[in-house]
Amino acid sequence: MKILRHEEFEEGCKATCNGPYDGKWSKTMVGFGPEDDHFVAELTYNYGVGEYRLGNDFLGLTLQSSQAVSNAKRLNWPLTQVEDSLYMTEAPGGYRFYLIDKEQPVCDPVQKVSLAVSDLQRSVHYWSALLGMKVIEKNEDKKFAVMGFSDNQCKLELQDIGGAVDHGTAFGRIAFACPRDQLPDIEALMKKEKQKILNPLVSLDTPGKATVEVVILADPDGHEICFVGDEAFRQLSAVDPKGNELLDEAMAADKSDEWFAKHNKQKASA
Repeated sequence: MKILRHEEFEEGCKATCNGPYDGKWSKTMVGFGPEDDHFVAELTYNYGVGEYRLGNDFLGLTLQSSQAVSNAKRLNWPLTQVEDSLYMTEAPGGYRFYLIDKEQPVCDPVQKVSLAVSDLQRSVHYWSALLGMKVIEKNEDKKFAVMGFSDNQCKLELQDIGGAVDHGTAFGRIAFACPRDQLPDIEALMKKEKQKILNPLVSLDTPGKATVEVVILADPDGHEICFVGDEAFRQLSAVDPKGNELLDEAMAADKSDEWFAKHNKQKASA
């Protein structure tokens, strides 16, 4: 993946983009290509937090890339073979990646994001009937469904785990861009259906970049979903040619570990 952009913030996001933390934080967008037509990951770093407790909510990211498999083998990164041409590995922090050992496609190599749910029927109804996703595949026996807004985008897989979904303290959210004028309609629909709205329509500032508007929801299992106005987001999400440099500078300037050690303290465990 490539570093697409890096941004620093002096205080917590008013829409809890960095989790429920008030201090200094940063976000780094990484992906195989621009955010316009690729699924990208937002890596959030809270300067004062040393570790997070994982839940069972995020089941993994699946991508197709024989290059990723060969990279892992060359670097002696642990790989577990799940089945023919499919490997599982863990990123630092315990997040799972599933690597399909086939040539990387010309389009986005990220195939799907897998989330745990406690009631497959209820979740499929929420994501399809309310949010408008198309059901691409559904297997009642194996208790999973694959969904998407379009055929050429990364898919969402919902896997029924037969119990409660625990978000731990490292939970994230999944985000979608849509025309800005749809945001009030999404919020109104959720109010009408008595669904959870975490943040009604709100503007979010990024220093030196475009201000975006978002509505943030929670599905029946508490998975956070952000809908962002596409017009301003396209400006905000433009690939920054200085992204790598800004990230390197931020990491070099991060003295938080030294500060905590000097004061005989440890970073908080979230």
